[in-house]
Amino acid sequence: METVDNKQVVIDFYEAGARGDMDTCFDLIADDITWTNIGSTKFSGTFDGKQELMEKLLGPLFGQLKAGITSTIEALIAEDDRVVALTKGRAETHDGTPYNNSYCQVMRIADGRIAEVTEYMDTALIDKVFGAA
Repeated sequence: METVDNKQVVIDFYEAGARGDMDTCFDLIADDITWTNIGSTKFSGTFDGKQELMEKLLGPLFGQLKAGITSTIEALIAEDDRVVALTKGRAETHDGTPYNNSYCQVMRIADGRIAEVTEYMDTALIDKVFGAA
């Protein structure tokens, strides 16, 4: 795929999430995705495959939030099969605590799907809002 096509996959992913269209989001993720969250938080680690991603990261994280995370793309940088997304996320926990983080996701696109993600964020904020690992 062309670099512009890879960027469009990432744009489509975030736009679907913004509309609450999780089916499209998951369709844009490869079945064998490798997703790594940096740091040593309770949400850090490497998650292999959609099922593990959902069970060990997304389910536990989103289960603590009122309405998921609203993400806004600030910039996309792409070269070959890599797209770097600089985003801002806004969310609120069930007890009303704000969780507003900044992210840098380095994604590899393969066959029109997100195949690999390494996500960087403010890990101290995660520990403050959700408790240490």
